[in-house]
Amino acid sequence: MLKLNHSHFTLECGTDEAGRGCLSGPVTAAAVILPKNFKNSILNDSKQLSEKKRELLRPYIEEHALAFSVAHVFPEKIDEINILNASILAMHKAIENLKMNPEFIIVDGNRFKPFLNIPHETIIKGDCKFLSIAAASILAKTYRDDYMKAIHQEFPMYNWKQNKGYPTKEHRNAIREFGITEYHRKSFRLLPEQFKLEL
Repeated sequence: MLKLNHSHFTLECGTDEAGRGCLSGPVTAAAVILPKNFKNSILNDSKQLSEKKRELLRPYIEEHALAFSVAHVFPEKIDEINILNASILAMHKAIENLKMNPEFIIVDGNRFKPFLNIPHETIIKGDCKFLSIAAASILAKTYRDDYMKAIHQEFPMYNWKQNKGYPTKEHRNAIREFGITEYHRKSFRLLPEQFKLEL
């Protein structure tokens, strides 16, 4: 069972990101503050759940959370500041956009930079341990997937509606054949054989 709180604070915010390992599209983060009486037996790390379950959980989380927010950081910025900093920036933006200030922040993973002067704790595999981080992982993943499905319409040859920008064989073959788009991360090694990108 996932736990509700890590700290003794009432307004504890969980944050997580999606899309760190992708070749295209944004890195997306969410921040969620859940109420004290929140319960859900299905809620888990988004990677453990089917797409259908994630889609069902999203409105439930949005309806029951005290506050939630989602933020994208786009490829241009990722290329400028690197993916780790972009992931942290996305989390900061999501926390900043919450309608209330959290008293404590729990973060999935092991890297974070202090946000304002709010105390925080990084938790390895936090999305499998705490409900608010799991909820954030689901919002980040579903909002990012929606974004990738939308840009798929523009460039269907990369099949982003299926691979969501991850480095599948099909995605890499499409990069070989069609080159890259404005949605690709130019600082990433987009092809295994790539040493420099012909721009």
